[in-house]
Amino acid sequence: MEQEQEQGQETGAGAGTGAAVGDGAGPSLAEHPDPDPRRDGEDTVTSASSSNSDLPSAFPEGERPAIGRRHSGKAFTGLRLFGRRLRLTPRGIIPCWVGVPRQRGGSRKIKHKAPVYKKAIAKSGLQHLVAQPSASAVVKGDLDREIRSTVDWTESALYGDHIWFETNVSGDFCYVGEQHCIAKSLQKSVARKKCAACKIVVHTVCIEQLEKINFRCKPSFRESGSRNVREPTIVRHHWVHRRRQDGKCKQCGKGFQQKFTFHSKEIVAISCSWCKQAYHNKVTCFMLQQIEESCSLGAHAAAIVPPTWVIRVRRPQTSLKSSKKKKRTSFKRKSSKKGAGEEARWKPFIVKPVPSQLMKPLLVFVNPKSGGNQGAKIIQSFMWYLNPRQVFDLSQGGPKEGLEMYRKVHNLRILACGGDGTVGWILSTLDQLQLNPQPAVAVLPLGTGNDLARTLNWGGGYTDEPVSKILSHVEDGNVVLLDRWNLIVEPNQEASQEEKDEQQTDKLPLDIFNNYFSLGFDAHVTLEFHESREANPEKFNSRFRNKMFYAGTAFSDFLMGSSKDLAKHIKVVCDGTDLTSKVQDLKLQCLVFLNIPRYCAGTMPWGNPSEHHDFEPQRHDDGCIEVIGFTMTSLATLQVGGHGERLNQCREVTLTTYKPIPMQVDGEPCKLAPSVIRISLRNQANMVQKTKRRTSIPLLNDQQPVPDRLRIRVNRISMHDYEALHYDKEKLKEASIPLGLIVVPGDSDLETCRSHIERLQEEGDGTKSKTLSSQKLSPKWCFLDSTTADRFYRIDRAQEHLNYVTEISQDELFILDPELVVTETVGTSPGMPDLVDSSGELQSAARQFSFPSSSSSPPPSPVPRILEIQRATQRKRISSDSSVAEALAHSDSLRSTKPALSRKGAKIMSVHRSNTTAADFKPTDRLEKTALCDTDKVSTEALIDCVKNKDHQRLRDLHKLGADLSVQDSSGRTLLHHAVDVGSKEVVKYIIDNAPTDILDVTEKENGETVLHKAASLCQRTICHYLVEAGASLMKTDLQGDTPKNRAEKAKDQDLAAYLENRQHYQMIQREDQETAV
Repeated sequence: MEQEQEQGQETGAGAGTGAAVGDGAGPSLAEHPDPDPRRDGEDTVTSASSSNSDLPSAFPEGERPAIGRRHSGKAFTGLRLFGRRLRLTPRGIIPCWVGVPRQRGGSRKIKHKAPVYKKAIAKSGLQHLVAQPSASAVVKGDLDREIRSTVDWTESALYGDHIWFETNVSGDFCYVGEQHCIAKSLQKSVARKKCAACKIVVHTVCIEQLEKINFRCKPSFRESGSRNVREPTIVRHHWVHRRRQDGKCKQCGKGFQQKFTFHSKEIVAISCSWCKQAYHNKVTCFMLQQIEESCSLGAHAAAIVPPTWVIRVRRPQTSLKSSKKKKRTSFKRKSSKKGAGEEARWKPFIVKPVPSQLMKPLLVFVNPKSGGNQGAKIIQSFMWYLNPRQVFDLSQGGPKEGLEMYRKVHNLRILACGGDGTVGWILSTLDQLQLNPQPAVAVLPLGTGNDLARTLNWGGGYTDEPVSKILSHVEDGNVVLLDRWNLIVEPNQEASQEEKDEQQTDKLPLDIFNNYFSLGFDAHVTLEFHESREANPEKFNSRFRNKMFYAGTAFSDFLMGSSKDLAKHIKVVCDGTDLTSKVQDLKLQCLVFLNIPRYCAGTMPWGNPSEHHDFEPQRHDDGCIEVIGFTMTSLATLQVGGHGERLNQCREVTLTTYKPIPMQVDGEPCKLAPSVIRISLRNQANMVQKTKRRTSIPLLNDQQPVPDRLRIRVNRISMHDYEALHYDKEKLKEASIPLGLIVVPGDSDLETCRSHIERLQEEGDGTKSKTLSSQKLSPKWCFLDSTTADRFYRIDRAQEHLNYVTEISQDELFILDPELVVTETVGTSPGMPDLVDSSGELQSAARQFSFPSSSSSPPPSPVPRILEIQRATQRKRISSDSSVAEALAHSDSLRSTKPALSRKGAKIMSVHRSNTTAADFKPTDRLEKTALCDTDKVSTEALIDCVKNKDHQRLRDLHKLGADLSVQDSSGRTLLHHAVDVGSKEVVKYIIDNAPTDILDVTEKENGETVLHKAASLCQRTICHYLVEAGASLMKTDLQGDTPKNRAEKAKDQDLAAYLENRQHYQMIQREDQETAV
């Protein structure tokens, strides 16, 4: 019996739950015996089971589950009811067995056989969806259906259909479980796919097996049920098994056990794909009655379109054909034209909203071509947080169909994910549809430029901000107006009839602009780039090379003076005032008609004209357009805060050209033939402007008054540490370097804090020789948000005025310095004393044993004494109400036994700014100190021998005796290098778990290889996974300039290379799929 129970647990660990936890096969807890549930007239949309109000009567005496009893040690892998599983029928929950054939009418024959321990709760994603088709129909449709990676909007769309994307997620798990996994029997690596909506991962060949375990995705629509008396208003939870889960259990408040061993089959959590609530996989935390609870849809319920709103409708003629009345011929003849019209207007899906002042339903339009691979990743993230049917891929037909379907939704908001061109596309479509009132449009900027996004405080580009916070900002943002301008072009009949150039055109690429319209030098450069890219697209697949081409083209045009005669060939009239003579006097080479303050990737060419009474500050909602001219000198000063020549603020412009001139409309260039162009106000669009908010502060703190003044410790983090450790908040805090203390008002935003931090640096210039923290910050430093549950993320400098300091920090403020280089030595470098308060003995030892130049050999050192002093001076945090100056003032009394100004577990560091070129750069040896020394107890050679001989037990014994696992041999190779050489997974894992994390990125001297380089070269997939999960850098290059991904490609392991490339991308942007790794 115990053996059978263990087998049941293993199967459940591989399978998981849909509506609830369940076995790998068989009927659902919520499965209806009636083949057509529409007759029941149910009023709920659910991905759990239906009501279980008669639950007690469903069990024979002695077979009732112990719901709610305190079984803290038992995992909730399903209620084990004496070998029988439960099935919900109109009469209640009854025991049933696997594999019993369905009889007519939905009943089953109960076979009398010995009970086996199986799970009681089946995996059902949609068993109680209103007007759900019969199970047999669903199964029949599954047999020949395709694996979809997009939302199915056709009439043949399936309930609970998953949306599959390629994945390189680590491990070898398949959600269907070992019992049903086909790939397991193939004994080879099989591609896997991940569902964007519920985040399960299965082998491609196992997708159809999901039907056998009756697991479907969360519902995204309902069927129209004409016989339903009541409209459904409730959505139920969609429960899924998780082997990895962030956050804390909703029931007990404790965290979820995170096992590093990705081969573990243990299911630690049960979470809902809608509201994201998670519970421990124990009967004490997750109880059966929770399956029947209605789902709140979570933190973003106001933005989510419930599946009860989205209705699939029948074709008009279907009801005629299925009618029981026979004599309809004359009616059909009379109504044939009407029927044809209905057929033409018929759409498979409609949206029937329930108006509510609390709701702000969101439509998301994503341009996957923007921002490299960011667009495709963003689509998956939004499908996880929202209903997949409110997320649209613009490459699949544009925004019109989605906007038309949701046109009647009250308080609708739109999120445009892409560049400024994507926003213009959506605004133009809204004009065509004439929605009233017009929905407000927010922007998630992808790619480069994004001047409109900067104007509305959304920043210049998406970095790694959590999608959940973006949704909150869209919900809370203010609605503002944006002027939109018409461009009416007519041929200039007065111009001389020259031979027409092949490149010139008679019309502009756009007849409306939101940002700017320009002609002259900037348009000429953009046009040359555009034409070159059209001719040779393969040469323009790198953003860096594109920028270099821009710079080269601009420089050559400057030398050739291609636009120096612009003023001689144009006439400008603004509100009846002729500005032509002024343009000619200033010898302008570029003319810009600007609607928003930002231009050319964030510059502000209008500037601040407050000292001039002739002009007003620029606004994007005042019905006026700013006319600005540029000389080559003023164009060059734009990037350093300069502005152009302010010519006029007007409501109408007439521009006449007398020769073909390059022009651009919101970044779209052309060469326009001589024309008369009239610019006039078209309308005003509703836009969402990102505003300040305090959502990161806990509710408990919200009840307390904001203090008048805050004393905040500022800590600095290097880019290397951020990329390696930003998913491990505690280690990143330990790696940070104290910079100083600032005192700011309690309601300060980050712009105010920036000025205080820069002032702190200025005040520290005079004490550079005293403290490490006074090292100069680079101009590119930015703030880090340390309040999110799983990681740190960067804050765009353009959005600092939107964030309160109390919103991104709790007791300390962290900043990222991308040009900071941290090297670890035994002591500190000359002229840069240590941050710890140490005795003179340690200071002298540090000076004596500092590393000399690479050309000289290291002198002998009394290492045990140094190590003893280092252990005594382990750096710890200083409380936020003390300052660096106070700590240093008491240094005489603290000595080596009184640590201060340092972090637990951190090593003594020296910090410098790197001014070397790429040719001067040498591989980093952050643990080089260990190559110089050895302990009295264990020699380096003994440790290396243990690793080479795969003697795991001996290595553990030596480590317990005090052996340092971060030692290196004479060639700079660590124990990990040697373990990878011999392919010992067990030793590699032990070293990773017990050695400092810095060992992951140590480079050996000969080739500059890290351990990950070596493992990728040897195609050691499991070891590569260990290293990546532990935080090994995927961007680090060896002396040949190869990353670990390049090494895998050279080894011709394409699967490993794809995995490493995927994880490399995750180190650069937010990894939203940390919630599960199944």
